Amino acid sequence: MATELSPETRSHLSRRFAERTAQLAAEAGMVPVMVAGDAEVAGWALELGFPSIPDPDNTLNGAAAAGARWATVASSSWIVLHSDLPLLTRPELDQVVAVVSGGGWVIAPSADGGTSALGGRGEARFAYGRGSFRRHLGRHPQCQVVTSPGLLHDIDSFADLESARRHPHGAWLSDPE
Repeated sequence: MATELSPETRSHLSRRFAERTAQLAAEAGMVPVMVAGDAEVAGWALELGFPSIPDPDNTLNGAAAAGARWATVASSSWIVLHSDLPLLTRPELDQVVAVVSGGGWVIAPSADGGTSALGGRGEARFAYGRGSFRRHLGRHPQCQVVTSPGLLHDIDSFADLESARRHPHGAWLSDPE
């Protein structure tokens, strides 16, 4: 989206995505933990009232593993939930949480074959990147697959963002604040 949106607009949008997703997670009874490779982002998360842990290597796989380890040390289940899901609703997230709360493993694909959510208890082998849903499912075949519009529609391009803005659950994206 670098050609369509300024760095400031992308940063603002990313923060709005993260804040909204963390608030939904908190409402669903989760403890949102933001994994950040940047001290400013970590401070911002703390200002919002969410714990933040360092991203060990600035990769999605490393960040996911750090978050899962943090939860595992706390003897808790975990869900890696991406923040670029602007259509996600609380009932959709409740489906994901219910599987993990019941002791199971859960995975949610994005429409392009990625992984929007992955959760369970204990260690996981993360394999983010193009086509990650298939790799994650192969590594964790016990996962229950959950699909819904809010989990399928992630933002990878300006066209994805425009599509989300036109959806009734994406109306909040037109609000400048």
